[in-house]
This record gives sequence, structure tokens and C-alpha cells, in this order.
Amino acid sequence: MGITKLTQALLKNTKNPKLAWQLFKRIQSSPTDTSFLPSVPTIARILIRSKMLPEIDHLHLLLLSSQPQQNSFSSLISLVNLLAKSGLFDKAFSQFQSIRTKFPQNRPSICLYNFLFECCIKERRSDCVIWLYKDMVIASVSPQTYTFNLLICGLCDLGHLEDARELFDKMSEKGCLPNEYTFGILVRGYCRFGLANKGLELFDEMSRFGILRNRVVYNTLISSFCKEGKTDDAEKLVERMREDGLLPDVVTFNSRISALCRAGKILEASRILRDMQMDEYLGLPRPNVITYNLMLEGFCKQGMLEEAKTLVESMEKNGDLINLESYNIWLLGLLRNAKLIEAQLVLKNMVNKGLEPSIYSYNIVMDGLCKNGMLSDARMVMGFIIRSGLSPDTVTYSTLLHGYCRKGKLYEADNILHEMMRNGCVPKTYTCNILLHSLWKEGKISEAEELLQKMNKKGYGVDTVTCNIVINGLCKSGKLDKAMEIANEMWMHGSAALGNLGNSFIGLVDDVGRSKRCSPDLVTYSIIISALCKAGRIDEAKMKFKEIMRKNLQPDSVIFDTFIHFFCKEGKISSAFRVLKDMEKKGCNKSIRTYNSLILGLGSKNQIFEIYGLVDEMRERGITPDVCTYNNIIRSLCKNGKIQDTTSILDEMLQMGISPNISSLSMLIEAFCKAYDFGVAKELFEIALSICGHKEAFYRLMFNELLVGGQLSEAKVVFEAALDRSFHLGGFLYKDLIEKLCKDGKSEESRGILHKLMIKGYKFDPASFMPVVDDLGKRGKKHEADELAEKMLEMASDGRVANKICHNAKESIHRKETKYGGDEWQTIVHRDDGSGIALKALKRVQKGWGQGSISSLQPKKNEFLDYW
Repeated sequence: MGITKLTQALLKNTKNPKLAWQLFKRIQSSPTDTSFLPSVPTIARILIRSKMLPEIDHLHLLLLSSQPQQNSFSSLISLVNLLAKSGLFDKAFSQFQSIRTKFPQNRPSICLYNFLFECCIKERRSDCVIWLYKDMVIASVSPQTYTFNLLICGLCDLGHLEDARELFDKMSEKGCLPNEYTFGILVRGYCRFGLANKGLELFDEMSRFGILRNRVVYNTLISSFCKEGKTDDAEKLVERMREDGLLPDVVTFNSRISALCRAGKILEASRILRDMQMDEYLGLPRPNVITYNLMLEGFCKQGMLEEAKTLVESMEKNGDLINLESYNIWLLGLLRNAKLIEAQLVLKNMVNKGLEPSIYSYNIVMDGLCKNGMLSDARMVMGFIIRSGLSPDTVTYSTLLHGYCRKGKLYEADNILHEMMRNGCVPKTYTCNILLHSLWKEGKISEAEELLQKMNKKGYGVDTVTCNIVINGLCKSGKLDKAMEIANEMWMHGSAALGNLGNSFIGLVDDVGRSKRCSPDLVTYSIIISALCKAGRIDEAKMKFKEIMRKNLQPDSVIFDTFIHFFCKEGKISSAFRVLKDMEKKGCNKSIRTYNSLILGLGSKNQIFEIYGLVDEMRERGITPDVCTYNNIIRSLCKNGKIQDTTSILDEMLQMGISPNISSLSMLIEAFCKAYDFGVAKELFEIALSICGHKEAFYRLMFNELLVGGQLSEAKVVFEAALDRSFHLGGFLYKDLIEKLCKDGKSEESRGILHKLMIKGYKFDPASFMPVVDDLGKRGKKHEADELAEKMLEMASDGRVANKICHNAKESIHRKETKYGGDEWQTIVHRDDGSGIALKALKRVQKGWGQGSISSLQPKKNEFLDYW
């Protein structure tokens, strides 16, 4: 059979790969006939397409053993090429190594080395890059500039910028000169890791090599400087661009606007857009739809919905400047800010304008509704989708399933999964992972095992996210060592590492083929490191960090933040700042969590001035403090006796639209009570009830602090209000109140409290009767004393101290006015609708805290407060 006939025969049997393979082997079996070699690419493609991996290995061995060996070299190389192009990199690389061992005298072409370098970089296999480079040197194959560009790009992607620069400097030694792409790659590498100044230094060297600076490199640097907040440097580069005869184009300005919006500098970005719209005589390009979309997204992310609405209206006036993506951005912005009605109007407006919402548009609305717990409304949207002629996709069902899982409605979530499959929408691993996460969260371990087994059986695949869910569940259930064992095994066995759990997971052990790519990622290490830190096993956490580096994974800000938070919590500030230094070296930016941890740590060391400096830095970087930031500042000020400064912090929170939480207000109330400034504490208590509602924690704190401070009448009013609201009394020092009232000769009031406790049906400590019984006995009221003593014995015999209302007791009665406590406290604690108090609090904020009864709280002037 001739060459053409063999190839034709193989092609005819493409759909029968086993027969094709038998035909090929029969022709190849002749020891001297090499006519089969031209057909190698054809049979290789058939075997690869059919995933006949053992046969591919056999083909490689046949070619290695064929005679004469020199004739088979090109066929072996073509097989390596085909394997690499088909994504079978590991097999391609191992075969190439085998070829180099068998034919050390045959030099592969530089093109093959370049191609294999590309594959290594794509697979992030630095070990293979090093081996290939050494082999290229041994084979005396001269690299090209393109080769160096590939290697420098790979090193930059891995964050090895110093190595990339060293390779750049050695290019001339190898007879290669950098071109504009070399400079562009390395400049981009520096910029990606927040080293724009180094990128600029390299940029300045381009002229030394006779290379003209291009617009792409300029845009890269301009975007990076804007992202780092160095707008002046960005503006200088724009001027240099013009000097080089390159007019900034719309891409230049879009990159600046995008970077400024990401950094939270929306007003600066808006100014640039306005200049582009108005100042054509300056040579500025006109904004395009991408420019407007970037600006719209920036406004939405910052919650500047009025500005976003105005921009949308101006875009609608010019139909060319708005598209479906624009409306989707606007929908997403509205829903992220809980503007559900407005989002529905936008959907209607889209339809009225003849712009049909896409499934993505509907999915945005579905996501907003589900996140706000409006699951019935989300179900209605599902109906709209079907009536509009669209089909709900995997994202639609996954979003609804996630909504039910958030509410803990796992039965309904499971029904959604079945409905999804009935309607021919195949669940993805992501969908199953949502349900799996909820099962672990709810502690339904057996159900989680069953779901994993079903996922494996139906071929949905078990990915790294799945493994991370299991590892996280184990960590939270106290099985940290088992979690670490699975994470370690993932490097060797992928998802089959879950077999270490035993039981139904054991079925996953056989899933070697699909589990191969399932390796630990940064999330895996973040979960393990966080759990180790919480358990106080810091040395093991450090070892895990070193392991990250060995595995060529670049730690992100989340991992660094975990260490920073641990050290700050332990009061090891110097260690925290050392981690911060390493974090910034690696190009990771400080997050809100970083700042919050550092403020917490500095507060524990009484370093108030440094805290203010950090807050200033946050603002400069466009990071808005959150409630946790303010709480840490308040905690620090209270701890250091600077309670007068805390009122301005509360003002700032309210003016910024950040609602104080129970922790914020509790710290303030407690601090002013301990300073015996009960007037301010009362106002803070009033604000707390208006903002957070009538929480038991506020009543307990206010009552206990008033009692300890000797304010018995006010404490009694707060306690009676707590009884009216049927709060659990476990943390209330009510026995102390009864005893102190008796000592002050107010046994009638003590009796009133006991009577109310009994009327309300509380099962409380019988010892509370003793001070009143003793007092009545001393005053000769033996009959009343005996009655109370009898009730005390009756309660004691019951043996329960629940400190809460027993439901079989008499229903609570409406509170009656008594001769006790007829002051303003009653107005505060018995108000059911907090809207009046909220308005009062808002007016106070508008006027400033330096008014009326709390003028003493006007803070001393300092740079921090001036800035705020």
C-alpha cells in the first residue's frame, strides 16, 4: 500500500480510530519500509481526537525504534507539535525530552523552542521553561529576540520582575537587541505590580536603542500612574506624548478614566469626560460609547446614582452613545444600591425603545432580587423571561438557587436544581457548588456527601472550588488537620484527595482523569492559613506561606491581610508592618481590611496619631472607611480616655451615610457612662434605638451602666421597659437593683419590680426576693413578708431560673403609669416608631454636636478633625 493510499485509508476510518490504528501498525511493522512516515501526522490527529492516549505513547515508541532512526526525527517532532497544539502539554513535553535524549546531535529549530516556551508560559510551568532554556543552550541553538520576548513575558506574569530585567540586560550578549515589543512587555510587567516608576525608567531607555516610543506603551504607563493616584505624572506623560508627535487617542483617555474610576476618583474622571465633550480645539478626542460606559460604571460603583441618571439621559439623547451594555451597567448599579423599582422601570424603558433585554439583563435583575430576599419576585421575572421568548440559562437557575440557599431554604433549592435539569439546562459544577456550600454551612454533612457523589456520577466534575468548599467546611467544624491533609493530597491526586474523607467520597478516588487539573489555589491556602492563625498555629501558617512561594503561586492581598490581622490582634505591630512591606513589594495594594487591621493594632498600642495618618492615606487612595474602620477608631479613643473626640467620629459616620452598628453605639454609651456623663449617654441611647431599633443589648448595657453609676431611678425605668419588651434578662443586674432600692428605703419600688416580673410570667432567681422580704420584716410588715417568702419558696421548688417569660404564664399586661420614673426616659424607651427620634438625631447632626446639652463634647482642633 503506497503513501497516498495509507493516508487515504486512515482518513476514511477517522470515525473508526481503532481500525485506523490497526491499519497504521500493519504497514509500519515492516522493518525497512519507511513509507508510513508521511502518514504519522494523520494517524496522530485521529488518535488525539479520540483521546487514545496509550496508543499515542505507543506511536512515539514505534517512531523511536524505527530504522533508520534519522528518518523518523521529523515525524517525532511533528507529533510533539500536534500534542502541544491539542492541549496535551505534559505528554508533548515528556516526548520532547525523550527525543532530545535519543537524538542529542539533532538540533531542534528555534521555532520549536519558541512554540514550546509559549506553551510552558500558558501552563505556568516555570520548571519546564528552565529545562528548555538549558537544553537550548546545550543544543547551541541561538535565541531570537522573539524568544527573549516570550521568556520576559513569562517571568513578568509570574511576578519575577528582577529576573525579567536581568534577562533583558543579557540580550545583547546573545546577539539580540530588544524591540518595541520587548520594552512594552517589561513596562507592562512593572506597571501590573504597581512599579510604574521603574516602568518609566525603562521607557526612557527606548531612545538609547533607537526605538520610537509608541502609543501602547504610553497608554500602559498613563493607566498605571492613574491607578496609583499619581495623576500629575500621568498628565506629564500625556504632554510628552504630544511632544513625540503622538496625539492621545480615545483609548488613552479611556484608560485614564477607567483607572481613575477603579481608584474611586470619580470626580477627576468626570472632569476628563467633560473636557473631551467640550474642548475639541485642544485636540482632544470625542468620547465614544466605551468612555460613557466606563464613566457610568464608575458612578454606579460609588453609589452616585443621580449623576449616573443624568449621564444615562444624555447618552439616550444621542442614540449612538448608548447600547445594551450601557443599560446592563445601569441596571446593575441600581440593583447594587437596592433601587428595585427603578430597575424595573429601566427594563420597561428598554423594551419601549425597541431594545430587547438580553438574558444577561434579566439575570442582573434576578440577582438583585435574590440578594434582597425577594424570591417570589425573582420567580415572576423567570416568567417574564419565558414569555419574552428567551430561555433561562444556567446563570438564571444558579442565581435563583443561590437565593434560596442564602435563606436556608435547601429543599426549595434542591427543587430548582431538578427543575433546571427537567428543562434541559445542564447544571454546571458552579451550580452544584452553590448547593454544596449551603449544605456544609447548615451542617448537613451526609447530604453534602450525597451531592458530591451525584456530581461525580453525572459527570459534572469536581473542581478546585468544590474541594475548597469541603476544606472550608472541615476547618469550620474543627477538623483542620483533615482539611490540611486533603489540600496536600490535591497536588498529587486532584479531587480524588476527597477520598481521604472516606464513606461516599471514596468513589472520587477513581476519578483520576478528570481530577488531574484540580490543584490547590490561593483560595485553598487562604482558607488553611486563616484557620491556622485562628487556632494560634502561626508557625504552621508561615510554613504554608513558604509552600505557596515554592509552588509558584503569588500570594494575594487576602493572604497577606490574614497575617496582618493576626499580628495586629496579638499586638505584634512591628511584625504586621513587616508583612505589609512584603505585601507592597509583591505589588499587592492595601485593602479596607488591611487598614482596619492596622488601625486595630495601632489602637492597642495607643498610637492615635498614626491611626489618623492611616485614615488620611485611605482617603488619598480613594478607599472609603467602613463601619469596622470607625469602630476601631472609637474603640481606640475610648481605651485611651479620649471620649470627647468620639462624638465627631459619630457625626462623620452619619454624614457619610454609614450607619453605626450595635458595636459602635454600645462602645460610645459605655464610655460616657463610665465617665459619669449620663446626659450624653442618654442621647446616644436615644440615637441607638432610632438607628438600630429596640435591641436587648442596648437596654442591658444602659441599665447595667446606670445601676453601677448609682442612677437608680433611671435604671429602673430602663429595666421596666425591657420587661415590657419581654427581653431575656440573663445579663441584667436586676437583683442588684432590687437590693439597692431596698437599701435606699424604696422597698415599695422593689416590690413593684418583683410584681411585674411575676405578672409578666418570668422565671427568675428566687434570691431576688430576699432583700424585700428582709426589709419588710425589719419594718414589721410580717404578713407581706410571709406572702413574698411563700412565692420565693414556690419559685425555688420549681428549680428553673430561665430569666425569660414562660409561655404558659399569664399574658403580659399593658404597662401602667406609676409614680416612679415619669421622666424623659419613658418617652425614649416606650416609643415604638423610631422615626421621630431618627429625625431628631439627623437634625442634631446637621447642627453639629456642639449644641445644647452636649457642648462639652466639642473636640479640640487637630489636623485629623480639620481634614474630616
